[in-house]
Amino acid sequence: METARIALLPIACAVLATVATVPALARSNEEALLRLAPSARMEQRCNAKAMGTIGRERKGMRPDELVAYAFADTKLKDGLILAPGAAVRSRGKWYRLSYSCQTADNGTQVTTFTYTLGSEVPRDQWSQHYLVPP
Repeated sequence: METARIALLPIACAVLATVATVPALARSNEEALLRLAPSARMEQRCNAKAMGTIGRERKGMRPDELVAYAFADTKLKDGLILAPGAAVRSRGKWYRLSYSCQTADNGTQVTTFTYTLGSEVPRDQWSQHYLVPP
């Protein structure tokens, strides 16, 4: 029994060390985000919200990149970002995307988010719209 406890000790230490670093990583990401200009911070929050929401709501989608200005400029007013010409990459393919994202607290919180996922973007259009291959 004592041998089993000793054998589990390194595993327990590794788990505790990993758990202890998660808040530190979250804190450093948050600090980096706060150093951005408010408009950049809002766009980063909204892009992250878009990828997370699409990944949860769309079976088979695994977003790993988003370009908010791919097909049209984003619009920003009073914490609201409109990205009517965005594109999101999932599993090596790019898709058109349009989203509306309201932020609060100087861009640190997303309060409302809606999106429409469009058709796949043909590969021969990627470079002219800032869409990089995987």
